[in-house]
Amino acid sequence: MDDVSASGAAGAFSVVNAQGATRAVLTCDHAGNHIPPDFGDLGLPDHRLVEHIAWDIGAGALTNRLADQLDAPAVMATHSRLFIDPNRKLGSADSILRVSDGVEVPGNQNVSPEEADLRAALSFWPYHHEIEKALHLSEASKGTVAYLAVHSFTPTMAGAPRPWDIGVLYGRDDRMATPLLAALRQVDGICVGDNQPYSAAHPPGYGLEAYGTSAGRPHVMVELRQDLLSTPQGVDRWAEILTSTLSGILADEKLFTRQYFR
Repeated sequence: MDDVSASGAAGAFSVVNAQGATRAVLTCDHAGNHIPPDFGDLGLPDHRLVEHIAWDIGAGALTNRLADQLDAPAVMATHSRLFIDPNRKLGSADSILRVSDGVEVPGNQNVSPEEADLRAALSFWPYHHEIEKALHLSEASKGTVAYLAVHSFTPTMAGAPRPWDIGVLYGRDDRMATPLLAALRQVDGICVGDNQPYSAAHPPGYGLEAYGTSAGRPHVMVELRQDLLSTPQGVDRWAEILTSTLSGILADEKLFTRQYFR
């Protein structure tokens, strides 16, 4: 595998296995928890920047392993979601969160439109331009490819436990989600969520809509519970499960047609 990292705009993204042969491009919107130096720590203590509010714990490590085992390119955001969230539309209320899971973010309280534009220029756009580049380069040699987004979720939210080990998220296009759900349900001892712990349909994440539904590509988002990715062994186990279940789906030539939904 090409382990390298390609960086741009002060390290807004990393790319692994850029020449991967499989007809898929992986992304991880919340792989990193870095804050660009000129913005300090957004007024947060160090321990907050390693918590789930800053990134998707374990998701970057899992994406790396999947890129290797599936032999697919992966693009991962390295800036914290607290700086600007690459999976939210610019200008939306949750693009630059003032409060995340009950934690006030001091550096996000009075963000001017000009600063929001600067954050987007430093982080959001370089990352998304790199995804577009990866998709276009892959499709130039392979034809239509699938888009696979990797995320992780907390074991509890607002005091309520989340029993799912993995969630399969999708909106109007279930071409990948339906067979993936069926395959995962054949794996002993895991609890699979269908559009859980939340739905990707209302509202859709930025990536699924931009690179999946609107582009007509087959696509899906997977969400893993963070405590299951807390060790290298956990990451390896889930990489093996997902590689096994996704490989058969990605081998189906009928998957790779453009389908558009109104």
